[in-house]
Amino acid sequence: MQALDTTIANVALPYMQGSLSASLDQINWVLTSYIVTAAIMTAPIGWISDRFGRKRLFIVCAAGFTAASALCGFAQNIEQMVVFRLLQGAFGAALVPLSQAVLLDTYPPQQRGSAMAIWGVGVMLGPIMGPTLGAWLTDNYNWRWVFFINLPIGLLTVVGLLTFMQETTLQHDRRFDRFGFLALAVGIGALQLMLDRGEQLDWFQSSEIVAEAIAAATGFYFFVAHSLTTATPFVRLDLFRNRDFLAGCMLMAIIGVVLFGTMALVTPFLQNVSGYPIKTIGVLLATRGIGTLTAMALVGRLLTFVEARHLVLCGLALTAFTLNVMSGFTDQTASKAIVTTSIEQGFGLGLVFVPLSTAAFATLPQHLRTEGAAILTLVRNVGSSIGISAVIAQLTSMTTANHARLAEFVTPFNDALQALDVVSLLDLTTAKGRAMTDQLVTEQAAIIAYANDFKQLTYLMIATIPLSLLVGPSRTSSTTVTRGSAETN
Repeated sequence: MQALDTTIANVALPYMQGSLSASLDQINWVLTSYIVTAAIMTAPIGWISDRFGRKRLFIVCAAGFTAASALCGFAQNIEQMVVFRLLQGAFGAALVPLSQAVLLDTYPPQQRGSAMAIWGVGVMLGPIMGPTLGAWLTDNYNWRWVFFINLPIGLLTVVGLLTFMQETTLQHDRRFDRFGFLALAVGIGALQLMLDRGEQLDWFQSSEIVAEAIAAATGFYFFVAHSLTTATPFVRLDLFRNRDFLAGCMLMAIIGVVLFGTMALVTPFLQNVSGYPIKTIGVLLATRGIGTLTAMALVGRLLTFVEARHLVLCGLALTAFTLNVMSGFTDQTASKAIVTTSIEQGFGLGLVFVPLSTAAFATLPQHLRTEGAAILTLVRNVGSSIGISAVIAQLTSMTTANHARLAEFVTPFNDALQALDVVSLLDLTTAKGRAMTDQLVTEQAAIIAYANDFKQLTYLMIATIPLSLLVGPSRTSSTTVTRGSAETN
């Protein structure tokens, strides 16, 4: 439910804009408000859970997220929508890390791989299926159903939590580090705003982006300096002394970059270059979920006799291979090739996500799991924002640069343009011919820019492969179970 809402509203924005009488800049705050609030409120989940109880926090967040979703569906103007999306992001921030922590504590080590595989289906398929489901709901019903769809699921979740979940032991003596939280909130919030609005405001040509960059750097500096010098830091540094968890954080951030960066590229490519209608694009993108589901079905069992780091390595290699294939996509690429590559890429990401989530917590003490799950979610979300911003900025600048280079060859002195069969289609002496030529040059410039983006993501994945070796042993042998229990005690 929470992962789905990170992307489901994207395709409905044009419909919301007209219905809520909002400008283009205003309607983008529907996405920005949710992302920024969710990122900020992910950080204190560990402390709130320890102080007030995991069950109580989970129920409040699930109920609050459901209520905020209903309010979003009933919003009558852009101001109400932004406020309700702020609430939705604040309540929704805890859902993914709390659910992960609950499963880690509920299942014994030898069953955690299977549990994480089922849990990972929701986390991975949510962002992938969001645009498809959002397009279908908006086209067949109304954009408000993008939010109303959460209501029955949210109500069932609250009832289930009230009925079956056990409360954790409260830690009344844990002090809240206000300065640490404030510094981290400023750093994360300013960074997310900078990444989300940079493309609209031409990045560092805008005084707003410069101010947000300074605020982000300042916030992170004070947070790190304060954490290293205080006895009770907001984020417990014991988390990062665990090699498995630290390696998991690094790899999860890169997975966020690749997963969301690729999604940000594929949708406009299929629409603007390949010319597919939005419904067809939804079907083509949904095939990635088939690969992910297949991997999730296999990986739970594979983890019982294959090391997590080996599965992660295979997944990274397969993802790098598919990204390299995508760098060769053009306007002539057949839909069959797109579907095949999408399924293979979904399978590769599925091989990475679940083993990585399992291995990151294999030796982490139990009292750090909720906070660790929150930090792992946070770094994935920050990586996602960085990935989207980086690939779109690169796409825009490279398309412009490629257009300028290709246009240099469109001259009366180019013999290729003087051929009879070319002149019959592209007569540069007419306005129509010049317009068609410019359109072709722009299209080719965009194809080259997309290829460059996919190639850079390929290089990133290849460079990431050695990091998989940092992940420690994960098989549920007696040694691993004993080691995890000893560290917990």
